[in-house]
Amino acid sequence: MKKIPLVFVAATLLLFSCKQQHKETNPLGGQDIISVKVAAVSALNVPDIIHATGLVSTENQANYSFKIGGVISRVLVDEGQFFKKGQLLATLNATEISAGLDQAGLSVDKAQRDYDRASNLYKDSVFTLEQLQNTLTALEVAQKSKEAIAFNERYSKIYAASDGFVTKKVANEGEVIGGGMPVLLTNTAAQNNGYLLKVGVTDSEWAIIKPGQTAKVTLDGYPGQMFNAAVFRKLQTADREIGSFQVELKLKLGKVVPAVGMFGKAEIATNQQESATVIPYGSLIEADGDKGFVFTTMGTNRVKKLPVTILRFDNQNVYLRDKLDGVDKIVISNSAYLNEQSTVKIIR
Repeated sequence: MKKIPLVFVAATLLLFSCKQQHKETNPLGGQDIISVKVAAVSALNVPDIIHATGLVSTENQANYSFKIGGVISRVLVDEGQFFKKGQLLATLNATEISAGLDQAGLSVDKAQRDYDRASNLYKDSVFTLEQLQNTLTALEVAQKSKEAIAFNERYSKIYAASDGFVTKKVANEGEVIGGGMPVLLTNTAAQNNGYLLKVGVTDSEWAIIKPGQTAKVTLDGYPGQMFNAAVFRKLQTADREIGSFQVELKLKLGKVVPAVGMFGKAEIATNQQESATVIPYGSLIEADGDKGFVFTTMGTNRVKKLPVTILRFDNQNVYLRDKLDGVDKIVISNSAYLNEQSTVKIIR
């Protein structure tokens, strides 16, 4: 029979004894004892801050189009390009419009000749008064028709109504387009003073937000930078697509010029105080929306699971709407491994 070396046997026994000492078991022979830390529950008044997200836009948006239909001759700006007030942005092919204007001019000339002839004949008592009035009416109709065509001719060109930039070019040169159909989608901005962050809030949040309230904004395109903002206006109808109410925050960007559509996050201060229970972030478990759970101690070695309602949270603390009456301490470590049948040992 082959003998096992004594050194190997001793090493095995030593390793086994270490494992037995590391594992802490219940002296009564039950389940393992879980070591936990506890912390006191505190209450304080915290500012009511509304967190919201949205996209960067500008104070005014404009969709430029031609009044009449036709063939686009030129589009003089590209997407993202800035333009000045009064700048020519696009034109229609003028062939058909000029022909119509010339035709209206010829109609006016003919009507004028007819009226002059009728006026002379009326003086000679050849034409009746009714015939004279009919020629005068025909002349006035021709003149008004020419005025309408001349008006349309002026609006066969698109001029910028204010300073801004092109966010989207809908149509290009050579395309046939109908009257009133958008050619250019633009945003108006006086330097960078007209930028807004449009955020969506719930109906209850919308009700307590007031114009002029301050906010802090971060933009994904400028990580690490915090921008000041203020509530500019509240839209009076809900957005049907996303089902939330829209609030516009006017941004104070300094020299920063963001892109329209950039994602941003806002913290709106409502100037209200709300009583809240404060617990450490690590004590909250099974959080879902504004609901969650915490464990409190029962005696010296038991715990109880309590439902809580979350007001808000930050990187260190969770603020609860619940007052947690009768609870002075909660579990702040190893909560994920606990249930109401667990045996615990409180450590410092």
